[in-house]
Amino acid sequence: MAHHPHEPRDDRHTPDQGHAPGPAHGHGPSHSQSQSRSQSRSHSHGDGHSHDTDIDWAEMAPHLEAQAELFTPLYERALSWLGREVTEPGLIVDVGSGPGVVSCLFAETFSGARVTAVDGSAPLLERARQRADRLGYGDRFGTLAGELPDALAELDYPADLLWAGRSLHHLGDQRAALAAFAERLAPGGTLAIMEGGLPTRFLPRDLGFGRPGLEARLDALQEEWFARMRADLPGCVEEAEDWAALLGAAGLKHARTRSFLLDLPAPASDRARAYAAASLSRLRDVFGDTLGSDDRAVLDRLLDPQDEAGVHRRADVFVLAAHTVHTAVKPVQ
Repeated sequence: MAHHPHEPRDDRHTPDQGHAPGPAHGHGPSHSQSQSRSQSRSHSHGDGHSHDTDIDWAEMAPHLEAQAELFTPLYERALSWLGREVTEPGLIVDVGSGPGVVSCLFAETFSGARVTAVDGSAPLLERARQRADRLGYGDRFGTLAGELPDALAELDYPADLLWAGRSLHHLGDQRAALAAFAERLAPGGTLAIMEGGLPTRFLPRDLGFGRPGLEARLDALQEEWFARMRADLPGCVEEAEDWAALLGAAGLKHARTRSFLLDLPAPASDRARAYAAASLSRLRDVFGDTLGSDDRAVLDRLLDPQDEAGVHRRADVFVLAAHTVHTAVKPVQ
C-alpha cells in the first residue's frame, strides 16, 4: 500500500493562465495528454471569423511527444515530488495519457508499479504501448481505451496514484470527473492533477522589430479560445478553478499544490528551437485571421528559416514555462 504523509497544504497556487490551442501555452491541446473526442464544432464570436475548437489528437501525436520529451525535466521534478508522498504504489493510472511519454516516466520513476495508460484515442495508446515496449516497461504497462471518466470503471483494481496531466479541462463537468477519479482510488491513494501554471515564453518582450509584447497578445487570444473550447464540451459546467476546494468536494483530504519550472535558457538547443518554431507556427495558423496585420507580419518573419531575426536563427530564443500540480488523498476508512 502506498504511504502518504499528511503534510500541511502548500498554498502556492498558480492562477490558471495557459489554455492555448497552440503549443506555446500551458493548457492548450498541443500540451494536453488528453482523451480524444471527436468535436466537429466551431465557434463564431461575431467578428466574422469562425474558430474551430476541434482537436485531432492522433494527428497531433508527434507534437505531443516532442513537447512532453522537451518538458521531461519538469515532469521528472513533479514525479520526484509525488514520490515523496506516494511510496511503493502498486497501480498508477495515467488519465488522458496521450502517446504515453509521461506514463513511461511514471514506470521509470516507480520501478515496482504497474502503469495503466487511459485515453480515448486508440492510435495514441498504440504509441504509448510501443514506447513502453521500447523502453523495457512492457511487462508492467497496460492501456485502457474509452471515454473519460467512464472508462475508469473498467479498471481491475483501484489505483494507489491516479494522475490527470492537463486532461481534466477537456471534460465538461470537472467536478463530476474528479468525483469519478476519487472513486477509483484505493483508500490512502493519491489523486494528482496538473492544471494551471503560466504561459510558455520563447522570446524577449521586445524583439527589435514590430510592437513589443507579441506573446502577451497571443495569450489573450488563447484565453478566448480556451473559453470557447470549454463551452463546446458536452455537459460543460462552469466552475471556479479552486482545485483544492474541488478535490475536497470529491471527498479527498490533505490538498497540496506545487508548481514546477522548465527553464531552458538561451541560446536554445536545436530541439527547443524547433519546438518554439512549431508552437508559433500553430498559433499563426489558428489566429492568423484574428491578429492585426502588424503581428501577422512579425510572426511570418519569426517563422522564416532564412531570417536572422527568426526563431530558427536568433540567439535569444529560450523556453520558460511553469506547470502546477494539485494533489489530495483518499481517506482510509
